[in-house]
Amino acid sequence: MKEENALMVPEEVIMSKIYFIHNQKVMLDADLAVLYGVSTGNLNKAVQRNIKRFPEDFMFQLTKQEFDDLIFQSGTSSWGGTRKLPYAFTEQGVAMLSSVLHSDRAIMVNIQIVRVFTRMRQLLETHTEILHKLDQLQKKDLEQDRQILLIFEYLKQLEQVKQQELEFKERKRIGFKRGNEK
Repeated sequence: MKEENALMVPEEVIMSKIYFIHNQKVMLDADLAVLYGVSTGNLNKAVQRNIKRFPEDFMFQLTKQEFDDLIFQSGTSSWGGTRKLPYAFTEQGVAMLSSVLHSDRAIMVNIQIVRVFTRMRQLLETHTEILHKLDQLQKKDLEQDRQILLIFEYLKQLEQVKQQELEFKERKRIGFKRGNEK
């Protein structure tokens, strides 16, 4: 158990290594290599030896523009950078890495990464539910606003009718007046 805890990586560290590229959450080969405790070259060699396990929806290589954008967004220095464009692994690709990397550290970190991806998906689903409920409340609020405006319009019309009745009663009368009328 003590050894297992020593292999644990904080969730925040894993989450900070997840990027959104090609409209999906991915992790880069260099970041995964650090987490697994292997060199990026060795990680990529293991992947290349088992390339059939990594179709395009599991792993893809970033274009020069995507890599430049990523460096710009994350503020990472490109000094002494990579010679090859990095590979990005989707959630399924990360799960598949467990079948090609066999060290205890790789297995434990892989389990953690898959759990983080799962938790992120659950949070996104919860976030979507909350947005849906807020949208419903907003629509309900708009309907209530319309009804309140309608009530005020009716009150305004009622006030106008009362004002007209009052003006009618207080009008200057013309014509024959009886003795008690002025």
